[in-house]
Parts: sequence; structure tokens; C-alpha cells
Amino acid sequence: MRAKGSSIDPITLEVMRHALMSVAEEMNANLIRTASSPNIKERRDCSCAVFDARGEMVAQAESIPVHLGAMPYSVAAAIQATTGGAAAERADGSLAQGDVIVLNDPYAGGAHLPDVTFVAPVFVEERVVGFVANRAHHADVGGREPGSLAGDTQEIFQEGLRIPPVRLWRRGRLQEDLLALILLNVRTPDERLGDLRAQHASCRVGIERMRAVIDRYGLGRIEAGMSAILDYSERRMRDAIEALPDGTSTFEDALDDDGVSPEPVPLCVEVCIAGDELTADFTGSSPQVAGPINAVEAVTASAVYYAVRAVTDPTIPPNGGCYRPIDIVAPGGSIVHPLPPAPVVGGNLETAQRIVDVMLGALGRLLPDRALGACQGTMNNVAIGGIDPRNGRPYTLYETIGGGFGGRIDRDGTDGIHSHMTNTLNTPVEALEIAYPLRVERYELRPGTGGDGRHRGGMGLRRDLKAIDHTARVSLLTERRTRRPYGVAGGEPGEPGKNVLLRDREEQALPSKGSISLRAGETISIRTPGGGGFGPPRERDDAKRARDRREERI
Repeated sequence: MRAKGSSIDPITLEVMRHALMSVAEEMNANLIRTASSPNIKERRDCSCAVFDARGEMVAQAESIPVHLGAMPYSVAAAIQATTGGAAAERADGSLAQGDVIVLNDPYAGGAHLPDVTFVAPVFVEERVVGFVANRAHHADVGGREPGSLAGDTQEIFQEGLRIPPVRLWRRGRLQEDLLALILLNVRTPDERLGDLRAQHASCRVGIERMRAVIDRYGLGRIEAGMSAILDYSERRMRDAIEALPDGTSTFEDALDDDGVSPEPVPLCVEVCIAGDELTADFTGSSPQVAGPINAVEAVTASAVYYAVRAVTDPTIPPNGGCYRPIDIVAPGGSIVHPLPPAPVVGGNLETAQRIVDVMLGALGRLLPDRALGACQGTMNNVAIGGIDPRNGRPYTLYETIGGGFGGRIDRDGTDGIHSHMTNTLNTPVEALEIAYPLRVERYELRPGTGGDGRHRGGMGLRRDLKAIDHTARVSLLTERRTRRPYGVAGGEPGEPGKNVLLRDREEQALPSKGSISLRAGETISIRTPGGGGFGPPRERDDAKRARDRREERI
């Protein structure tokens, strides 16, 4: 593993890499353990990473792909805002020990407003030697609808409180006035306070563990080691890309709609592999749209990085060096690089998934043995909020729901799983019903929703949530309700999802995006898409076909 020019032996360098990775993993475990909200504690909708003094990501906890590929943009914004220097410069500036920078502004290093990022410098002998950072999805940050999720917002100001990079802790002291401003603008301040404090505790753990690693190896060796780790990942990624055949491929898909207009929203990518570099060019994709599915540049980059890692070598250590050979062309003013004040809450959630779909579609044409039927292509975002009749206090539930994974060259797609840019768990029924005045009426697989093929796509899910004795607001931000997840190599597409309101014993179809009032006794039913199939259906073997028939009778 010795990087060119490094004096550190390969075994020591590998031990250092795992030590830095363990810092991020312990930060993540601490954040999950101490958080207040079920969204972080149960679903684990959070991520942590370690950065060098220049703001380049060195190690991460393997958690949420859409967080981690975008987090370097947050660290760069934090450095710029607090020191006035670029991330590529040494970041001593005006930072002090105990400072913790908070931000969520998608146009200043964030992804979407519910994702709140903490960035903290690590000091040794009055010098910044690195940063630790975490990102957590908060179940409410204000805005028009409970859960800060509305499928038809038309400007970012409707989506919630927008926080530029500012110090929430300064020299170890909590800035009470800033905290009061944040908590005054959210529906569930006690829960938000608990999650913010959990993020702070996670940063403190990260700083302590980083200092322990530095004490063990010495500052000079750790700084040289971080640089060598980045170079090592870059070299491995370049080798992986160079092993692929040179060529250019395009792929186009579309989002169902933008929540404001019923028209589909096209996404197009041209992938070019040339030597040891790869370019993803989104020229030709839709201009930015009125609705909230615009994906800021950081989100687009995150989705591209994920897709390239998936088809090359996922064992390459994911860090800033890994992404150096990847170039992204995302025209300003487009759906993959919008300009403010475009709404963006769904760009991080839904458009990121479609970016992966077109990237894997294009790469699959260049690499047929690595092609994958489209996964469900949506996070099936649901936010429910109101006044809890049990205590008279506001509540907000946010969750995503799994669906079908795509069929592959050697196996069927997995049933009922989160895929690609989300890596969260479900909210356990017991935890949900304890925390919120809601009841899970049904939670089951949807037989027959996976696309047919030699290897069929995975099945989608059905999850029914009932408001028991109160009126609640429900917001949906979903995809693949009209455009089905594609199959590959002759495989059939997966079945689309459905959103249904169960009212007065009748089913009422709901659009893919929007908000409604759910009256007492009414149920919202989210039925998620299946994955696309792989290979001609006639090539499916008899044993698997018999199993399919048994599943459909369940």
C-alpha cells in the first residue's frame, strides 16, 4: 500500500487507515446512541467522516452515500466562512479549539435543509491538523409543512430554516442566542436540541480519538500518512478505471414530475472513459425546475462518486483521493446544479437516485457484465406531523421506505430494501407507535412487483400508517409512480409504486408529491416500486419460476 514518495511502510499505513476509519465509526456510533429522534436513533439517518487540515476527506463511516460524497463541500464551506481561505490552504485562520461550525444551506456546502452538518477543527499545539464532521437528517427544520418536506414547494424559503456556516460552539462555549434562534424556528425544539447535542458529542468523541491516534503515531507521521492514504486511493481508482474499456456511452431517464407540473423531467448523462480518468457530463439534462427536485452540485457529485465506486472496486478506500480521477460536468442552472432560490429538498432524496440510475445505465452499456436492473429509484419519503393528543405537543415523523433492488447477472434483486443513495434502516413498528400517535396497519412485501427476467427484480413494500384519534398533515415526496424501473439485457421493468389514501373504506389515488390532511381514523398507504429484471424471462429456471408462483399466492 506504500504510496509513491511515502516513507511509511505498507503495514503501518494500513493500520493508520483503519485507525482513522475507526474514529469516524465511533463518532457515528456515539451519534446514534445519544440522539433523541427515532430518525437518527432507529433509522440511523446520519454520517461521520474525518478530514485533513486542507479539508480533504480521509476516512468515513460506511453509512449514507448521499451524505458522504457531499460532505467535503460542507467542510470546504466551513473553512471558507471561518478563515476566509480556500479549503486547499492550511486552515488555521481564526479557528480556535472548541469551535464547532453548523450549516445546512444547500447553496453553501449543504445538501438539503433537513441535513444539518457539524464541522469541528482538531488542534495540536495551537495548529489545525484536521477536521471531524457529521451530518444528520433532522425530522423538522421549520418550513411550510411538518417534517420540512413538501412535494410542491417553489422556492427554498418554503423548505425551512437556512443556516450558513456559523459557529454554534465558540471556544467550547455554546452560543445560546444562535441556538435560541434555531429552536424558535422548528416545530419540535426539544427533539432538535437533543439531536444537536448528540452531533456535538459525536464531534467531541472524534476530536479525542484523533488526538489519541496522533499521540500514538506522532503528528508528522499522521500528516504524512493521511496524504499517503489519499494518494493510495487515487492510484487504485485510476488503476480500476484504466482497466475498463475506453469508450463513451449515454443514458437518459426521467423523473415522474417536479411536484408542480405533471410533465416528466429528463436526466441525461454521457459517460466517457479515457485512460485512467472518467467524465460524467450532464449537459442535455433538464433546466432547473419550479418544484423541489433540483439537486445541488454536491448531491450530484455524491451520486456520481457512488455509481463509479459501485462498478469499479468498492474496496477502494472512499476518500478525497478516490474521487480525483472523476470529472463532473453539471451546467449551472440545470436540475443537477440549480441556482438559488430554487427549492431542493427532493434533489437530495429523489433526483440523487435518478442520477445513479442514469449513471449505472450508461456504465452498464460499456460494461455489460456489471449491468444492473434499475432499483426502485426512490426513497418514498413520508413526513407526518401534528399535535400529539397524548400530551398536546407537536410531533414530526420522517421516514423513507425500501423497495425492490434490481436483478443482476448472477442473482435476483433483493426484496424490500433501501438501495443506492440511502442506506438507512426502517423505523421499527414498535418504536414508531411509541414515539408518535400513529398505528402501522400493514407492513408487507408486494408480490409480483419485481420485473421478470432470468433474474427478477426485488419486490416492493406496502406500509400503511393510520392517524388514530387526531388530524395530521402528511407530505409525500416519491418517484417511480408512472415511470417504471428499467430492466436490462432483456429483463422486464419493475412495477411502479402507488400512494393511496384509505378514506371512508375507499381507496383514493394520490399524486407522487404533495401534502394532504389525514383525519382521525384515515390511513395513508405507501406502496413502493419493484426492481427491474435482468435477462430474458424465458431463461428463468423452473425452480425459480415455481418459487415466484408461491410468493404471488401469499
